[in-house]
Amino acid sequence: MASLPFSFRYMSSLATWKMLSGAIETGSFSVAEMAHRRSLTCSASSSRVVLHPPDLVQWIRREGGFVHPMLRITNQGSDGLGVSSLSKIPAGTDLITLPGHIPLRFQRSAEPGERDSPLLQLSRKIPEELWIMRLGLRLLQERAKIGSFWWPYISNLPETFSVPIFFSREDIKNLQYAPLVYQVNKRCSFLLDFEKEIKTLLETLEPKHHPFGGQDPNASSLGWAMSAVSSRAFRLHGEVLSGGQKTDIHMLLPLIDMCNHSFQPNAKIVQEQEKGSSKMFVKVVAETHIDQDSPILLNYGYLSNDLFLLDYGFVIPSNPFDHVELKYDGTLLEAAAMAAGLSSPRFSSPAQWQQEILCQLKLLGDGAITKVNLGGSGVVDGCLLAALRVLIANNEERVQNFDLDTLVTLSDEAPLGISIETAALRIIIALCVVALEHFSTKIMQDESILKGNLSPSMQLAVQFRMQKKLMIIDVMRNLSRRIKRLSKKNSSA
Repeated sequence: MASLPFSFRYMSSLATWKMLSGAIETGSFSVAEMAHRRSLTCSASSSRVVLHPPDLVQWIRREGGFVHPMLRITNQGSDGLGVSSLSKIPAGTDLITLPGHIPLRFQRSAEPGERDSPLLQLSRKIPEELWIMRLGLRLLQERAKIGSFWWPYISNLPETFSVPIFFSREDIKNLQYAPLVYQVNKRCSFLLDFEKEIKTLLETLEPKHHPFGGQDPNASSLGWAMSAVSSRAFRLHGEVLSGGQKTDIHMLLPLIDMCNHSFQPNAKIVQEQEKGSSKMFVKVVAETHIDQDSPILLNYGYLSNDLFLLDYGFVIPSNPFDHVELKYDGTLLEAAAMAAGLSSPRFSSPAQWQQEILCQLKLLGDGAITKVNLGGSGVVDGCLLAALRVLIANNEERVQNFDLDTLVTLSDEAPLGISIETAALRIIIALCVVALEHFSTKIMQDESILKGNLSPSMQLAVQFRMQKKLMIIDVMRNLSRRIKRLSKKNSSA
């Protein structure tokens, strides 16, 4: 059984690395810039690590797993490869079962009596927010290993990914959304720095202790591993510890991770424990009736398009959980109030009692989180709404009649009165206008651009920013309708 070297057709000259080092200082670069010869593809599953990989389904069955006889790996168009049903399958049917030894996971600590492995030493240099890289190291280790148990799985993984760390610098810029651009550049910077950390450690190792079979991963191969994990790993229970306690762990689930995403899934993942044993099974079970020739769909989570693009490489149109991020700032609120034609409360210098409420909302004081969202399932960030209500009311006795749960909730009621509620909503609409102005193109321009002949990464970037703008406009429409209802209620009172 073969393994594949870390040959990803990337540039590796000293001049290229100097260019990238300079890019780190400016914060504007991507892994793709040392890989300009690598083709990008919109579908994360359009090609696999090897041209003719082993049969993944047969491997799972041979290893004691179960795959429903009516399931097949099929090309699902723009969604890439996925798992589909060849016939009708009733709800409650077991579709896939993986015994505990098939999922690929990362062991975070050494066995009792054993010294730390180089892989463990490297893993401790990874920040917690980038846990995906820990499992990515494990994936690279198995990819490099001759005769790896997981080779039938690894060889079926995508050769390329459509996540933004592989975008060109220009396409990252074309996202036009600073919070996501920051996260992309942060990941790229980490990959370049981590490559140096790995090189430093591996230089001191004897060949027999080398975790990657003598091959030194570079930023590009690390990016491939990070993307494979971010787009495919699931957080599940690990092994049962003494006392019956279960530990959560991220795992790569062969075949299961080929099921595509939907907010209305027809299947779900469940874990079962073997009777009289600590062994775990991971299953996919039909949650609804599945029609013939239908894809098997799982819900990856109620995520924003930022996370779907950053981790999975796709954008969901009309995503009900998408939002834009703004900084909570008194000066910005005053400007928005002026734009809305309102006499501006002193947002920049609230009274002491108002400051205390802002501290409870974690918008002020030690440990304050000054980021607020527009959009998502709640339409408006509850903390922002409560802050505006309190600051506009400017009446301590009136505000103290309501608890925070009421003040943070957007409903058809106006807890502090219709005039205060209307003013708060108008200010939020003005903030939406501010958010739209941060984009350098209009929706009609984006629609026109998408009709052209674009690279897959450029297409994703334009789709992403257009969906952000459409979402903001939906928020404005929602709030405008609320203002009209309040106005009618006020006139009939």
